[in-house]
Amino acid sequence: MSTPNFAVSAIALAVLQMTSGAARAAEADQAMQEVVVTAAKTRAASASVAGFSNAPLLETPASVSVLTAQQMLDLQIRSTTDAAKFDASLSDSYNAVGYAEQFSIRGFKLDNASSYRKDGMAIPGDTQIPLENKERLEVLKGLSGLQAGVSAPGGIVNYVTKRPTDTPLRTVVLETRERGTLYGALDLGGRFDNSDFGYRINAAAERLRSYVKGADGNRKFISGAFDWRISPQALLQVDADYQRKSQITAPGYQLLNNVSLPKVDPDVLLNDQPWSRPVETTSANVGVRFEYILSPEWTATLSANQHQFKRDDYTAFPYGCTAQELYPGYCGNGDYDVYNYISKGEKKSPLTAQALLQGSYTAAGIKHEVTAGASFFKNSEKWGDYLYDWSGVSNIYHPVVVPPAPGDSGPVSERRRDNERALFAQDIMSLNAQLKLHAGARYVQVKRDEYVGKDDNGVVLPYAHTDIGFWLPNVALVYNVRSNVATYASWSQGLEHGGVAPIGTENQRRALEPGKSKQVEVGVKADIRPDLSASVALFQIRKGLEYTDANKFYVRNGLAQNRGLEVALNGRISSDLTVGVSATALNTQQRDTGSAELDGKRVTDVAAFKSSVYADYALPQVAGLKVGANWQYSGKKAFDAANTVFVPGYHVVNLSASYATRIGSVGTTFRAGIDNAFDKFYWRDVTPDLGGYLMPGASRTFRVSAQFDL
Repeated sequence: MSTPNFAVSAIALAVLQMTSGAARAAEADQAMQEVVVTAAKTRAASASVAGFSNAPLLETPASVSVLTAQQMLDLQIRSTTDAAKFDASLSDSYNAVGYAEQFSIRGFKLDNASSYRKDGMAIPGDTQIPLENKERLEVLKGLSGLQAGVSAPGGIVNYVTKRPTDTPLRTVVLETRERGTLYGALDLGGRFDNSDFGYRINAAAERLRSYVKGADGNRKFISGAFDWRISPQALLQVDADYQRKSQITAPGYQLLNNVSLPKVDPDVLLNDQPWSRPVETTSANVGVRFEYILSPEWTATLSANQHQFKRDDYTAFPYGCTAQELYPGYCGNGDYDVYNYISKGEKKSPLTAQALLQGSYTAAGIKHEVTAGASFFKNSEKWGDYLYDWSGVSNIYHPVVVPPAPGDSGPVSERRRDNERALFAQDIMSLNAQLKLHAGARYVQVKRDEYVGKDDNGVVLPYAHTDIGFWLPNVALVYNVRSNVATYASWSQGLEHGGVAPIGTENQRRALEPGKSKQVEVGVKADIRPDLSASVALFQIRKGLEYTDANKFYVRNGLAQNRGLEVALNGRISSDLTVGVSATALNTQQRDTGSAELDGKRVTDVAAFKSSVYADYALPQVAGLKVGANWQYSGKKAFDAANTVFVPGYHVVNLSASYATRIGSVGTTFRAGIDNAFDKFYWRDVTPDLGGYLMPGASRTFRVSAQFDL
């Protein structure tokens, strides 16, 4: 029996023991309630991603969306890809099945090295980030220079770790999907006999059977979080997690003749060769946080996180058509070149640390809420020279077995190292009962050493060195029209690492120098009721445009400008009806490059309008029964930077239902869903990466799950 099957079977056995024990207790008591109806909060009212501590969303001068652990259970969200279906500003960006989950926010692709955060600490987004031990998934839309320092201008995704519970928690979730995916997860929390010590244990195992036939694999995860209340003033928190994932990756498609969209079956795997191997990734975190209350007004916090990542990457990679000299592009008859790609031993080891001093005081009649701190980040990236050799020709309609090109990837060595140090401060001044001024800045010193290659004699050349300091200011005004309605206006600057030149360019795998971005944003937020909120945000972001020029060099030149409008409504409309509405309108433009093929054109892989509407209705006729639906819409997207090819827009409908009851004394919730209920074909991801690829969305898929709460 394989490890994933064994883990799922073990969790199932635990459920049987729980239910059988509960049934015996019910027989003794004979007074059990048959149906349980929960009334958990349907939305989060606060988040930490837009500042330095948990703050009410109403008072935060930024556009933020939050999914809680309960919402992720209710919506059967198992990955960030699942979560993105409910936020119109979060989109796929070379999000290949079986590979790293990669996204864009507000039309800007996130940086795998800096845009993903665990409890505010940077972690790489080079594999599926586990959600089993996450209390919230927070998305900050827009610049985060003050909060995070280096990150992509679209925003950041922050994963908040589950902490120990004061009351015992025992939850098991089992799920299956029609293609054969099996999933089991365990969540345990509580306090030891000495209540000063708390624990939270999460474990999961998954047998992966993708909608792309043959893109199979498995995933195993375990984590632990512990609290120690050292004294009424001192709290120590420690957490650790480990994940191993192995899965065949599913590459995308290229244009036929490099001009027209292919007609394909989304179930077909182009990486389907007898010698295809799964991408193997392992990731681990160790985090620590110490909080000390200096006085009723002042608190000091120290936190750190060490991440370890390793990947062995294998792909029978489809690219180009030698017969027609297309690079990129597939032949008109569907032929494509197959390359044997191997890159073993890729490693990253980012360490993040931060010290905060937070408090409040009043001076000259003005209340000040102050944060001051320092942060440190270092990362080492190691890899070897990869193998990428032509192996033969296959066809998207009639697959052909080809022998793999011989060889292997080269010895692993350090190729890039980063060191960032920052000082930051923010003051939130209550100018009067309704008006607050947020003023802050971060100074960050960015150092990078990067391998550039060897000379003709095989001697390693001196590493390219970057050492630059940046000021990142942030100013915002928040005006409370009423106690439950706030307006805001903000101006900020951000900083991102330069993009890494893709394979096939003259400067491939070289990173550009850091670049700044600027944003202005205005918005309105309202807590219509305690469990229903609405928001509107209007923004403009400008940054340097990065692209591959006519000489095959990856460069930064000209300007990328994204202007947009975001609208959201979340919460309970009535006691029976819960809704979630998210819509984003984007005007994207490339300019000042000096190239007629780029200037004035839309940015690739970004829809002018995208929306997601979700509704969940509790049927009053049947206690515990709910039905739900999610409607996603995306407008057309540009495939290439010159806008010669557009991919059509699409509508996708997902249906769901749940039933909450009791089996003995165990609260039990059964859930079922149909993704893409009308089996619509659509191109969900139109990435310009690696020459430009098209990735089809999943065909109709059924899923069922059961949750047991003891």
